[in-house]
Amino acid sequence: MANSDFVRQMPLGGHASLQKSLWHRLHLDPALLFLLLIISGFGLFVLYSASGQSVETVKRQGAFFMIAYTAMFFVAQINVDMMRRWSPFVYVLGVLLLVAVLFGGTVGKGAQRWLQIGGFRFQPSEIMKLIMPLATAWFLSSRILPPRIRVVLISLAIAMVPAVLIFKQPDLGTAILVAASGLFCLFFAGLGWRYVIAAGGLAAIAAPIMWFFVMHDYQKRRVLTLFDPESDRLGSGWNIIQSMTAIGSGGIEGKGWLQGSQSALNFLPESHTDFIIAVLAEEFGLLGVIALLLMYSLILVRGIVIGMSAQSTFARLVAGAITSTFFVYVLVNMGMVSGILPVVGVPLPLVSQGGTSLVTLMMGFGILMAISTEQRRLAH
Repeated sequence: MANSDFVRQMPLGGHASLQKSLWHRLHLDPALLFLLLIISGFGLFVLYSASGQSVETVKRQGAFFMIAYTAMFFVAQINVDMMRRWSPFVYVLGVLLLVAVLFGGTVGKGAQRWLQIGGFRFQPSEIMKLIMPLATAWFLSSRILPPRIRVVLISLAIAMVPAVLIFKQPDLGTAILVAASGLFCLFFAGLGWRYVIAAGGLAAIAAPIMWFFVMHDYQKRRVLTLFDPESDRLGSGWNIIQSMTAIGSGGIEGKGWLQGSQSALNFLPESHTDFIIAVLAEEFGLLGVIALLLMYSLILVRGIVIGMSAQSTFARLVAGAITSTFFVYVLVNMGMVSGILPVVGVPLPLVSQGGTSLVTLMMGFGILMAISTEQRRLAH
């Protein structure tokens, strides 16, 4: 197998501008990279305040950013066709790792989500966020589209097997994101609206079954807290109440950087992770939140453009799924922090403190960059 099958070469053409040649040689998308760097830098400023002005926390997150951007760069060098060919094998490996977690995973904070290999500990569920859209797109790209009912059912099975295994850890938030990434592929493949409506009906029927026989007690409390956080002000409702207080106290312009009281006085739990948007809203106000949403929206638009200009069905489905899943990250985090959605433990992309989730997210953007600089060739 030639090296060009794995790592793509610079597109030929002596008349291309030096700037364009440089970006293509590095297999990077300048617009997307610029937006990611802007949000990353802003995120470190917010994290410094949210962590109680901890320089050590910022340094640790900065190290994670270096690892994440390096991983993004290396993923961007991989040939898109190679990703397609290896997708089913990586999917099987990911499912086996999830099974291994259930039988021999490391327990932490009441959940069994990690695998320990020597001195290295990781979450296979985070890796599945990347594997799922690749595997689903691989299956759909070789079928006649829009998909028939048999193809739809198999695609659903591909998405639901890892999601159920992750839910058993338990990790509802990650299970939703993993399943959503596969379902987005199915939707972009031309899934008919009758299937979407039917799925909504089945979800409504399954909701009572999930409530009485599947959901854990703490998950039920989160749903009940969503409708009435005042019912347990000092318990399950504390996070939401303090979060909404911080968001409301920021007003239009905010109190100023490092001037937020909710996080500084430790009223707001998890202020540097899942609830960091509340710190941002308190210190930078509505204007700061709008600025961040604008940056996220530009990333969303850029991802859509990359998907629309992709050179194969597989690449289009993967780009659409990764971009849409990123949007779900933002939507779920901001929704739960503002009391619109139940708390499910989803970090705010590029702003919340995190290691594995950050690296996984940036690898996803690496896939987008690989697609954006893909050489023109015949679609599959």
